[in-house]
Amino acid sequence: MEPPAHHLADLIELHRGLPREGPGDAAFARELLRSLPPLPAQPRIADLGCGSGAGALLLAEHFRVPVRAVDTAAVLLDELRERAAARGLAHLITPVLADMGALDWPPASLDVLWSEGAAYSLGFEQALTRWRALLADGGVAVVSEMTWFTETPPAAARDFWATAYPTLGTEAQNLRRVQRAGFKLIDMRRLPAACWWTSYYGPLRERIAQLAPGTVDPAVLRETAEEIALFEAHSDAYGYVFYVLAAA
Repeated sequence: MEPPAHHLADLIELHRGLPREGPGDAAFARELLRSLPPLPAQPRIADLGCGSGAGALLLAEHFRVPVRAVDTAAVLLDELRERAAARGLAHLITPVLADMGALDWPPASLDVLWSEGAAYSLGFEQALTRWRALLADGGVAVVSEMTWFTETPPAAARDFWATAYPTLGTEAQNLRRVQRAGFKLIDMRRLPAACWWTSYYGPLRERIAQLAPGTVDPAVLRETAEEIALFEAHSDAYGYVFYVLAAA
């Protein structure tokens, strides 16, 4: 699932300085957080695959407790540190340079496990299976995942994602994966298509337009442009779903 190393470096460069490294929205996430079941007064929280920290910072603001923010990209964790300091949250953010799929944390050490747009790099079911032991009884995992909204997607979308993400599943398929990984569903919410543009694709298009020639592999830019155009044409067929889960 992980792109080749040289492509990964180009993707990181492409996203440097952007508010997010993938689709999401702060207002949507805050509404979701307000709907979570009761949690301990001082929940133990981690954002897995945090990037430059859009989710981690939101979690720290919402809960006002420490948040462990895990990613393999040191440059993005540096951005997170800067953003945390600028928002007066540095004391609540602990950046962790680590593989989110191979954490050696004790079992049941998290009350809130958060991961936006990152599980795909392991595969949705594989990520959930690896993370299951980390979640305490009564805790919640909030994991967003690219998902088909139809059993019969348009050919252009089907062909693109068959290469880019061959295990992309429908909501029904992903619910079966959730169950096999040892979770039960609490809630499931589709990220509105408009959020992709205001929080991600809009700023990304501006970034592409501003890049100096040679900064990023042209092949990566072409693939990104194709991805954006595809969503513009077929956002009714797929998108991100936030799966809110509890230990089964």
